[in-house]
Amino acid sequence: MPGTGAHGQRDVQYGYHRELFPALHDWERTERSIVGFTGEEGPSGLLGLDQMGHFGPQGCDLVADAVVTALGPGRSTVDLCELGSGFGGALRYTVDRLATRGVTVRRAFGVDLVAEHCAVSRRISRAQGREAVTELCASATAVPLADAALDVVVVTGSMPHFPRPGDVLREAGRLLRPGGLLVLTEEVGLRPGDEEPSAAFRATHPPEVFFTTSLTDRMRQFAHAGFADVERRDLTEWAVELLAERLKVVRIFRGSVAGIYGTESTDLIRDTLMAAREEYLAGRSLPTLFTARRSGRGAASAAPATGPRRAHRAADS
Repeated sequence: MPGTGAHGQRDVQYGYHRELFPALHDWERTERSIVGFTGEEGPSGLLGLDQMGHFGPQGCDLVADAVVTALGPGRSTVDLCELGSGFGGALRYTVDRLATRGVTVRRAFGVDLVAEHCAVSRRISRAQGREAVTELCASATAVPLADAALDVVVVTGSMPHFPRPGDVLREAGRLLRPGGLLVLTEEVGLRPGDEEPSAAFRATHPPEVFFTTSLTDRMRQFAHAGFADVERRDLTEWAVELLAERLKVVRIFRGSVAGIYGTESTDLIRDTLMAAREEYLAGRSLPTLFTARRSGRGAASAAPATGPRRAHRAADS
């Protein structure tokens, strides 16, 4: 499949996100504009448009709340990683949300394949004084962390950007300690069956950037990666309402949003959200929250523990 190798996917993902959010590469200017518009600083002031995907900060709230619920009382400190972290907006937001719920993230790692995304994320994290956040420019299938290094792995909407999601789930299993928690949101990549997305969806979600997986295959991937207690929460009704509200914000404040992100990017954001919402309404896409535990046995097909992985495999993020 064209574009699925390490270099190919890096270039494809960079090109797509550069077109969608060019202003974020000039973060310092963009942040001043956002703060001037919203009156808020930090992740909460970004209106969910800072590379936090279709679900925006509300999706991060779901992930953080699921982590808190799964950890239960008495667990107050964790080591956490986000796979496919982009510019880091979702990771920083989630860390803050967990802190308000009484969970301290001792170490937070953001893993992204695109060096430019990691560089911007580092600048933002440094400007916000986030010493616990570390950006790792690496494939989500070959993260340079030791086996069983983490308590929690999250994926906030990035699953469709992984050409081989089964490999990503196996890497998540490798990174987690036995009993460790995986929480991920499926925004537009999960399908009820093998049917193709609509032409309108593909116009804003190109197939070389957004890969789809059937629900049956995803459940099989969880099992092969060594995860147990997999729970799926159907978010269709919630997601339909959420995207309607996000579209309303873009329309009402179009001039202000365009002043921050540019007219073409603002229109592309609008069209992307509209296409996703139509897929939900038609039942062609299954917005979902998954939680799963790494079993004590590990993945049946996983490689033996050999310490940190540093070589990139062909299946990249």
